[in-house]
Amino acid sequence: MAEVTYLTKEGYEKLKAEIEHLRTVERPAASEAIAVARDKGDLSENAEYDAAREAQGMLEAKIAQLEHALAHSRIIDTSQINTKTVQILTKVTVLNHNNNKEYTYTLVSEKEANFKEGKIALGTPIAKALLGKKKGEIAIAHVPAGEIKFEILDISI
Repeated sequence: MAEVTYLTKEGYEKLKAEIEHLRTVERPAASEAIAVARDKGDLSENAEYDAAREAQGMLEAKIAQLEHALAHSRIIDTSQINTKTVQILTKVTVLNHNNNKEYTYTLVSEKEANFKEGKIALGTPIAKALLGKKKGEIAIAHVPAGEIKFEILDISI
């Protein structure tokens, strides 16, 4: 059975738009590159043709992978999220006891993760440590650099 990917409505729409762009812009460009390379002569010794075909294959694989992800995704209704515990799509503010700094993270699927925006994937050590915790609880994340001790300060949407 395929793994379900949970997305926000925004993430779902972004994924749909990316697939549409690949289909309508990138795919025709790849076909055109193959046609141009084919017109340059002998295909058995045409590196440009081989490169264009390889790029087209990689593009088709990416489209198929994204279509699969979209087909197996579910949109999460944020109005149904309970903010008593940390879970997917909750925004959690923590105090890092190792450096005494506050951080705010939103726990999202792997497809929506963007550390610059404070969106961390559920599969990361920090997210795994925070999941299921309540305000005031301590979470210990085991990261490659060692342990990080977090105190949950707030949970919201």
